[in-house]
Amino acid sequence: MQNKGEVLLSKCSKAFKSLVRRKQVDSVHVRTEGEGQQLARKLTALDLTAIGVGTTIGAGVYVLVGTVAREHTGPALTVSFLIAGLAAALSAFCYAELASRCPSAGSAYHYAYICIGESVAWLIGWSLILEYTIGGSAIARGISPNLALFFGGEDKLPAFLVRHAIPQLGVVVDPCAAVLVLIVTVLLCAGIKESSLVQTIVTTVNVCAMLFVIIAGGYLACKTGWAGYELRDRFFPFGVNGMLAGSAVVFFSYIGFDAVTSAAEETKRPLRDLPLGIGMTLTLCCILYMLVSVVIVGLVPYYSLNPDTPISSAFSVNGMQWAAYIVTAGAVTALCASLMGSLLPQPRLLMSMARDGLLPSFFSDINASTQVPVKSTVAAGILAAVLALFMDVSELSGMVSVGTLLAFTVVAISILILRYAPPDEVPLPSSLQQFIDSVRKQFDDDGQAAERKKYNDDDIVEQSPHFSEHGEASIQYPLIGKHLTEDKKCQSKRRKIAVWNIAFFCIGVLVLTSAASADYLPSLLRFSLGAVGAAILLCSLIVLACLKQDEARHSFGHTGGFLCPFVPYLPAACILINVYLLISLGVGTWIRVSIWLIMGTSVYVFYGWSHSSLRNAVYVPMAYLDHIYCASSSHHQV
Repeated sequence: MQNKGEVLLSKCSKAFKSLVRRKQVDSVHVRTEGEGQQLARKLTALDLTAIGVGTTIGAGVYVLVGTVAREHTGPALTVSFLIAGLAAALSAFCYAELASRCPSAGSAYHYAYICIGESVAWLIGWSLILEYTIGGSAIARGISPNLALFFGGEDKLPAFLVRHAIPQLGVVVDPCAAVLVLIVTVLLCAGIKESSLVQTIVTTVNVCAMLFVIIAGGYLACKTGWAGYELRDRFFPFGVNGMLAGSAVVFFSYIGFDAVTSAAEETKRPLRDLPLGIGMTLTLCCILYMLVSVVIVGLVPYYSLNPDTPISSAFSVNGMQWAAYIVTAGAVTALCASLMGSLLPQPRLLMSMARDGLLPSFFSDINASTQVPVKSTVAAGILAAVLALFMDVSELSGMVSVGTLLAFTVVAISILILRYAPPDEVPLPSSLQQFIDSVRKQFDDDGQAAERKKYNDDDIVEQSPHFSEHGEASIQYPLIGKHLTEDKKCQSKRRKIAVWNIAFFCIGVLVLTSAASADYLPSLLRFSLGAVGAAILLCSLIVLACLKQDEARHSFGHTGGFLCPFVPYLPAACILINVYLLISLGVGTWIRVSIWLIMGTSVYVFYGWSHSSLRNAVYVPMAYLDHIYCASSSHHQV
């Protein structure tokens, strides 16, 4: 019975370790030996900014300003956009450091796999697959009505692009949406530079339309005396709480900047261009959002804004009906740019997961001529086109936010792990076992020799005379052993304290945000739970702030890039905000997401876990890595 218990315990321990196994920062050695194919490095900071701005600024801003101003903020809409932009910047700082340290395809999935473990990385990757698929389909379904409006109605569109219902199935088919998805898919297959050029052109048209709204609207508002601000209830008609509620709504208009990191492996100078692209994207979007909101809520009183077409109606009230065409053109180009931005990361995510063995190798193939994952792009495009053709996915739009917010949260947690307990071991294939053993023995011998030089042998022997079995004195080194043991114990203890406090901080955040959102609970119980969560959160954050950050962080990944400031406070604030938004999404959304995650767990259990490239990996200290590959390459040359 005892043996059976030990065997069972051993199996459970092995299974748990496999769930938290972590991969290398950069798998260049594996790729060059295995596939010999890599993505083309052709993108500059300007290309990344165009991708980010195009993905972030969707048609939502053309509708969102009216609804939020009428229901939450009033003229304070500009402040809501600013606060939401600052909140998004917290995630952007975290993304910028990880993108420059780990410039590889996969974005948040890749970072989670390196810093947290395989099981969490899989769930993030699976959630992002859902986000990109539903997000792209929803955007495509929104283009056709705007396109019809631009051409003067649906009857003006070609018959094969007009929406029509199938009564027997209760489905509204949208051929225009499917055609647009397929066109974008073909464009993405042509090459990253070609698709980024088109993205730049479309994004430029969209930005020009927004600049027209700002300039022309500002001119009209100056002529009419900014009537929207002349109100009895002043700037905050719904109070500060209303303004903060509006910030939570418009926060989702900043989602999309993370698409920049999906092209990390195709960037010419990732250490410089990735943080620059993320920063420029968020800055431009925040400025444009704020200026548009200043003008629109100044043209007409906030309660008079049309919730469906706020910008067009504001111009129409002031006698500029023709401006509706420019606004509609901006909305159409914004949707097209967002569609391209939503379909771009999906194939690269699938490729990254297939490289790691969690998905079939079919998705990891890179076309030799275009240097893009064509098979993954076609598969993702066909799936999005089918959904856009047959399904109205607007009801599932909340699921898009879940994937993004989960990714934001995991990226912030990864920053804390990177700073306080960075991975100190890397996985290598078992085929290198002989070189691993050789290098480990060499390091052990060199380490003992170096340590012995630090001490006087006479003092050591004098302090600890030790006799062998045969009665002869054998020189031992208790001070050396004690010094090494104490140093390792101290480092190990600090890392354990850091890991546990990161875990406790996340638990505290979850308890606090759950209590804050649980309106159905009695007030006393909510307050008690919130107090407990806040206490756990603050105590763990104070301990992290007092702990010294791990020195190994300086040599982790690609050094010399962007560093996230104000750690641990900035990542902690990022985690708190994103978890609160996640909890606030509603029960219906979480039920649908849970079904998807259960499906993903099944795929991982029956395929990914057993096919993972790390299933037979040997973990070695990071200091051994270069020596092992050097020894391996020398052996092959011989």
